[in-house]
Order: sequence, then C-alpha cells, then structure tokens
Amino acid sequence: MKAVFLDRDGVVNHDPGDYTRSVEEFHILPQFMSQAKKWADLGYKFIVITNQGGVAKGLYKDNAVHAMHQYLQGKCIEAGFRIEAFYFCPHHEAYSGKCLCRKPGSLMVEKAIHRFDIQVDKSIFFGDKDRDIVCAENAGVRGVKIEVNGRIPSPEELNMA
Repeated sequence: MKAVFLDRDGVVNHDPGDYTRSVEEFHILPQFMSQAKKWADLGYKFIVITNQGGVAKGLYKDNAVHAMHQYLQGKCIEAGFRIEAFYFCPHHEAYSGKCLCRKPGSLMVEKAIHRFDIQVDKSIFFGDKDRDIVCAENAGVRGVKIEVNGRIPSPEELNMA
C-alpha cells in the first residue's frame, strides 16, 4: 500500500498556535479536501500522525482528540475518501517525560508501516515543522514541508501521479 502521512494541525486543519482543543476549534483548511481527494483517486491511503502534547498539559483530554478525528473522518467520507488510521502522541517532555512516540521520533510512522504493509518508497509525509520531516525520514518516508496552514501539493506537482 502507498500512503500519505499527514501531520494534523497546520496541514489538515487550521493551527491557531496554541493547540486545537475541541471540535468547535477544529477548522479544516479550505484546500485540504480537494487536494487530498487527488491523492486518494490515485490509490493513496491516508494516515494522520500528530503530537498532542496538550493532553499531557491537561488542556484537553484524549476523548477530545478522538472527537476531532471522528469529525475529520466524517468530512473525508463526505468528500469521497477516508483516513485509514489516526496515531497521536499524548505526551509532552516537560510534563510526562520523554517517550518514543513523540515526533521527531518515528515510532507512530513505523507502527503504521508495519500495520498496513506500507511501501515507504511510494509514500510521502506532509508536515509543517522540521520535526515532521525528521520523523518521516527516520522511518524511510519522503518528507515534504509545507507552510503552516498551507496547501498540500498535488501528486502531479511531486511527480507521484
């Protein structure tokens, strides 16, 4: 399987800069659905890989993260594709100590690669921070950095069509 790995805040939804804490604050970027559909139409599967340190900080709970992901999944299904899996790290070094899953660590990506038998050489990871790209590359996946709250490139733009 070939996959598109997605950081969440700033790539899929608007990143306010101080955590997206609820479905009410979760605003899907206007160009995300149409760009993602292009990848889906070529057989790419989607996997979200996101740090959610606000959980460790007590700003919101796991169930808020799950609710945002359910909301996103519903919107994706309405647009004609789905997200295969959501992986999130609820830890933050300053509050819960070091962990292996928090990006730039690549454990979440590696779990997805093994779970879904992903072809890393045919997959891509879109992120808006350097830690996303380091995470991708540590797992053997091509990382592409986009602007925060920017547009993900189309498969044609990256010669992956």
